[in-house]
Amino acid sequence: MTELTPNAFIGWPKQPTDAELAAALGATKAIWDRLIAELAAEHAVDVRDWNCYSAKAGWSLRLKRGKRAIVYLAPCSGCFRAAFVLGDKAVEAARRGKLSKRLIQMLDQAERYPEGTAIRIEVRSPRDIAAIKKLAILKLEN
Repeated sequence: MTELTPNAFIGWPKQPTDAELAAALGATKAIWDRLIAELAAEHAVDVRDWNCYSAKAGWSLRLKRGKRAIVYLAPCSGCFRAAFVLGDKAVEAARRGKLSKRLIQMLDQAERYPEGTAIRIEVRSPRDIAAIKKLAILKLEN
C-alpha cells in the first residue's frame, strides 16, 4: 500500500477558510469544487460538514445526503483525498460491478473496520472524479 499525502491542515485550531483551502489545494481546487457540485446536483449529496477528529488527523469535509455520510474529502498539499467507508453490501456490489482493476485492487487492500471497509483515493486529476462518483453511488445504493 502506498503512502498517502498528509492532510494540509494538521494541527490547525479552526476550519480552513476558502482562501486557505485554495492555497493548499492549488490547481486541484477546481476539481474539489466540481466534485462537490456534481455529487450535490446528480445524487443529492448536498450536506457539507467540516470536522477535525484530532489535531494529528487534520480537517476534512464530510459530504452527506441527509444525515448519512457518503464521502470524506481531506485537503492535502496539491491534491485531496476522498475516503469512503463501505458496508458489506456495498463491497459485494463493488465486486460485482464495473469497477476498474485499480479500484478492485484498492478494495482488496483496504483496511477493514467494524463499521466497514475504508477506501481512500488521492485526487490529482479530473479523471479521478469518475471513480469517486462510482464509489459514492455504491455507497448510496447499499
